[in-house]
Amino acid sequence: MEGLIAAGRVAVNGQAAHLGQVVSPGDRVKVNGKLVQLRFSDRLPRIILYHKPEGEIVSRNDPGRRPNVFTALPKISAGRWVAVGRLDFNTSGLLLLTTSGELANRLMHPRYELVREYAVRVLGEISADARHRLIQGVGLADGPAQFASFEDAGGEGANRWYRVALHEGRNREVRRMFEAVGAVVSRLIRVRYGPFFLPRGLRRGQVVELAEAEVRRLLDDFGLSTGQPGRFPAVRRSRPG
Repeated sequence: MEGLIAAGRVAVNGQAAHLGQVVSPGDRVKVNGKLVQLRFSDRLPRIILYHKPEGEIVSRNDPGRRPNVFTALPKISAGRWVAVGRLDFNTSGLLLLTTSGELANRLMHPRYELVREYAVRVLGEISADARHRLIQGVGLADGPAQFASFEDAGGEGANRWYRVALHEGRNREVRRMFEAVGAVVSRLIRVRYGPFFLPRGLRRGQVVELAEAEVRRLLDDFGLSTGQPGRFPAVRRSRPG
């Protein structure tokens, strides 16, 4: 559908459609000039928090036939789980999944600047100069990158833990940023994505599903219940117990 929209082959109420456009009951949608019968459902999308272990890929298609996250998820009778962003094969932690592709797209869209927070174990201590560079910005092959925050999180000897946050999710970005200042990441755990924190007590490989009230609140936050752009990132929720 995105390809058809980009090619200008989809029209809504006589106007060319654009990616991310919301369609409501009563709208007339045509594909290649032919009217499409729209079906709407008042069923809420489902959202789960998955504690991804290391050694799983966030993809259904992998030539290497590595284990993927989707085999561990609850079975659904209609639709499929859509991952909100990705975590690397060797990265663990919080992964959001939903049955709504539109919600997943909004959760990933750069305009909302949702915080991605990580616990990072590094071999050796990060110098003050390296820390300054990581906050001010380092050059990567796909453009500059910088952490929104950088905090010590303990550790002794060769292993030091840090908590870092950024507002985007490029491929292997956290690891590459540390590599840019000569540091090696030995473990990486995502502990937060936007308003969601990795729940305490949620073991690796386990999931927890959001209640309907939480789903409705999230849809309101992103304007999906009104068809408006949404008010994130102003809305924030507290860390769960």
